[in-house]
Amino acid sequence: MKTNIVAATVVLLGLIGLGTDAQESKPKGKNPQLEVGSKIPDFTLKDDNGKDFKVSNYIGKKKLVIYFYPKDESSVCTKEACAFRDSYEEFNSTDAMIIGINSGTVQSHADFKKHHNLPFTLLSDPDNKVLKMFGVKDVMFLTGRETFLVDLNGKVVFKFKGMLKGDEHASSVLAFLKKK
Repeated sequence: MKTNIVAATVVLLGLIGLGTDAQESKPKGKNPQLEVGSKIPDFTLKDDNGKDFKVSNYIGKKKLVIYFYPKDESSVCTKEACAFRDSYEEFNSTDAMIIGINSGTVQSHADFKKHHNLPFTLLSDPDNKVLKMFGVKDVMFLTGRETFLVDLNGKVVFKFKGMLKGDEHASSVLAFLKKK
């Protein structure tokens, strides 16, 4: 009986997309997923200081690591943010800028950033408009968790999806950057 429950759980997790690396699926619907090679959309959101952050101001100046996560202070999201924090100097050495995005408020992001000493930018996307522009899909009742590496030309060169693997986002992107 226990084996059947484990097998059913594995199948269910696969069906709802909790695996890694979203590059295998093709987009459907009105919010298609950005694929490797796609140019990212231009957007402006409020950062954790309440100031406008316009992504086009950074295209051509830095590689961008844009990660979408469900909620400040949740366990997996905190592991993910802290993994990016702990690898921050390595990302800097590859000339990459880390940007976290979710629907949390500016104040929630400021508190989260302070609580965990996060040295990178967090952006508030209250209506998930940018999340939808990137084609990040909800998983059950949560917004998705997906990371995009954007080159100096504004194109996606790598992406990683793993809903329960928050701490693997930083290491996967960093491994890709180091291969280049």
